[in-house]
Amino acid sequence: MAAAAVDSAMEVVPALPEEAAPEIAGLSCLVNLPGEVLEYILCCGSLTAADIGRVSSTCRRLRELCQSSGKVWKEQFRVRWPSLMKHYSPTDYVNWLEEYKVRQKAGLEARKIVASFSKRFFSEHVPCNGFSDIENLEGPEIFFEDELVCILNMEGRKALTWKYYAKKILYYLRQQKILNNLKAFLQQPDDYESYLEGAVYIDQYCNPLSDISLKDIQAQIDSIVELVCKTLRGINSRHPSLAFKAGESSMIMEIELQSQVLDAMNYVLYDQLKFKGNRMDYYNALNLYMHQVLIRRTGIPISMSLLYLTIARQLGVPLEPVNFPSHFLLRWCQGAEGATLDIFDYIYIDAFGKGKQLTVKECEYLIGQHVTAALYGVVNVKKVLQRMVGNLLSLGKREGIDQSYQLLRDSLDLYLAMYPDQVQLLLLQARLYFHLGIWPEKVLDILQHIQTLDPGQHGAVGYLVQHTLEHIERKKEEVGVEVKLRSDEKHRDVCYSIGLIMKHKRYGYNCVIYGWDPTCMMGHEWIRNMNVHSLPHGHHQPFYNVLVEDGSCRYAAQEPLVDLNESHDILEQAAAGFVWRAPCDVRIIARGGQSPGRWWVPLQRPTQRHLSTKNLALLYPFGTTVGDSPGLPEAQL
Repeated sequence: MAAAAVDSAMEVVPALPEEAAPEIAGLSCLVNLPGEVLEYILCCGSLTAADIGRVSSTCRRLRELCQSSGKVWKEQFRVRWPSLMKHYSPTDYVNWLEEYKVRQKAGLEARKIVASFSKRFFSEHVPCNGFSDIENLEGPEIFFEDELVCILNMEGRKALTWKYYAKKILYYLRQQKILNNLKAFLQQPDDYESYLEGAVYIDQYCNPLSDISLKDIQAQIDSIVELVCKTLRGINSRHPSLAFKAGESSMIMEIELQSQVLDAMNYVLYDQLKFKGNRMDYYNALNLYMHQVLIRRTGIPISMSLLYLTIARQLGVPLEPVNFPSHFLLRWCQGAEGATLDIFDYIYIDAFGKGKQLTVKECEYLIGQHVTAALYGVVNVKKVLQRMVGNLLSLGKREGIDQSYQLLRDSLDLYLAMYPDQVQLLLLQARLYFHLGIWPEKVLDILQHIQTLDPGQHGAVGYLVQHTLEHIERKKEEVGVEVKLRSDEKHRDVCYSIGLIMKHKRYGYNCVIYGWDPTCMMGHEWIRNMNVHSLPHGHHQPFYNVLVEDGSCRYAAQEPLVDLNESHDILEQAAAGFVWRAPCDVRIIARGGQSPGRWWVPLQRPTQRHLSTKNLALLYPFGTTVGDSPGLPEAQL
């Protein structure tokens, strides 16, 4: 009996361990691995954040390996958002799990805001107060910006509408931050002479979507300094500049030693690296952006001088900027320290002309006119930046009428940040916004400020105030119902009517029409960004407001749209995307951003068109398409 009991136990008891053995044995083998091997496995890149969360819940050993500040969550963060890693120092303590959660939340918030922009401003320019939603964002701004960059970098030409508004938001966010930094920079005392830093702020403001930083530009200049030191070592192996450490601001007083530095600089910049003044394309804004000067190795006198000045000062040569008319120069003192000096005690350096050293008479010959001694004087950082922005302002005025005048707008912002009470520039800014038909409320604010500063401008101010108020009143009137009849001669090219289910031939999405315009009603900037000019008829063709099956709304040209009436299978699939969706789950953009339930009568089965509600029928009361019954109201077909 005892034997039988043992046999019975041997048959029954081991049954459970045998079933669980593979899982238990596998976990046991895993947790017994060395910690470095386990970390390597968990950081392999094929595991998601959710996987790591599950792994850390299995046992104490794995939970300790997946601690929030450890290597595993750091790798999760790095793989998901690699561009953000440059903002963290290797020596800092970081709760990577918490950072992951905050970045994820910021990404969701960014997409929500971009979607709201698409709904609110689809058929108009974003107003000056349109960015109020993003001014009080919670969490680090760099996370929000990173998500906008991710949207811009989405593969191919997908989600063009999202990209369009993500670009606008990112442009605004970065420019506001840069402008605040510039204003703080301008508050520095006059002896704060970081000319390069000020030039980089200008570069960043005019190119907010580019990855430009003072640190990166300084690193490129440091590499040039190393080349100069290598050449200088061949001239004088004991030169004191060779002993300077990075960031050190020592100056060499002996003229001969300074001359050796300048000779080495001229050889490296103009002979070895082939930097030169851009005489062939002088009036190009790229010549004023420091990151482009370093990339293209060319510029105009002021940008080349700032590069030359920065390198010389790092090597101990105290050059100074001279705001010489028509041609920015640097000056190099030849007189004894402490002596009374005049303009003839300096040599003037033309960085645009390969570092050529000039006398006073040669400087006058360079510009073809005699100038007073005051124009040979040194200028501070603010005056240098004023001249750079002034050059950009002149180039901005050259933009063609088909442009958005973005350079002019940016340079005006920069100039007024430095000199906020410049009446003529304020008036130019008001006229520019009025011409572009944007921000009428801001135009009135600018005009009121001008009137306070200079009552003598009442004539120009009064004219603009009157026409701006008329513009605002017209916009209010346009909010009302605008009836569009396809029988009108100006609408003769409109081929499709409200409610039709269409397919976009290029992008493949199915959609339903809820509005149309006889030609594209968007601005030049939108047309250029959306590459409308690549279409055979460009923007001179009907455009349709369409509700897409994914819930988004788009503005599509007539040429790439095709009616799905002829294909019943595709028609049912397309219609189902709208028919069986709860009406209030999707919101459309134009006509006040109302839900589809306001525009479409709920359908019980797939059909070739959606039936409009009375509200939409007021906008588009009549019209026929191929196959429609003549004279029947378009909204009821």
